[in-house]
Amino acid sequence: MRLHLSTWTEVETYLHESTGIIIPIGSTEQHGPTGLIGTDAICAEAIAEAVGTATQALVAPTINVGMALHHTAFPGTMSLRPSTLILVIRDYLTCLTRSGFTKFFFINGHGGNIATLKAAYSELYAHLADLQIPTADRIECQTANWFMSGSVYRLAKELYGDREGSHATPSEVALTQYLYPEAIKSAPLDANNLSAERKILGAADFRRRYPDGRMGSDPSLATPAHGKQFFDLAVKDLTADYLEFLATENS
Repeated sequence: MRLHLSTWTEVETYLHESTGIIIPIGSTEQHGPTGLIGTDAICAEAIAEAVGTATQALVAPTINVGMALHHTAFPGTMSLRPSTLILVIRDYLTCLTRSGFTKFFFINGHGGNIATLKAAYSELYAHLADLQIPTADRIECQTANWFMSGSVYRLAKELYGDREGSHATPSEVALTQYLYPEAIKSAPLDANNLSAERKILGAADFRRRYPDGRMGSDPSLATPAHGKQFFDLAVKDLTADYLEFLATENS
């Protein structure tokens, strides 16, 4: 059940059964020569919708633009500043809290969002307390990074070993290939550009260190069949995580 395809009366009825909602969040950023710019949002949205179906949970619209300032030296990347994203999340969840939601489960597709999400939750909790919203002490947020779930991580290591890397990875590229086979891209890749991850500074520094956008990854190893495996495992893992998250809903 998708929030934007529901009526307010349907949402009101849903809230009588559950106060949990799934929020996909990703990024709009470069993913190397063969990865789609929308990879992180595409993956998070597809997995979130499947988890929503499996758990009969409401799924909010995807937050497509995240914190990706370090990728902005590559054409097509869009980013919010951490401070902006914190306010976006705070305002989104304040509205949903006023509606009656108390449990916010973010399915995240972008590593660069993790720190900002954590800060946004702290900002939200303080903000709701300041507003003296009656349910403020019952609000809980959780981040589920699909690419870090146990089964997904193990399969990526099994299939790709060290060539999984940490950005424009074959696992995420494979998932987009499965979801959008008509958008599979190919390009020559520098086999020597598999350097270990180094500290990331600004956008210019990132492009200098990783000139084609990859970070130690070999996305040429990706296949749509691998993508289906990653999708199924992520949905299974995150379905269990969401149900466990809800288990304390009325405690």
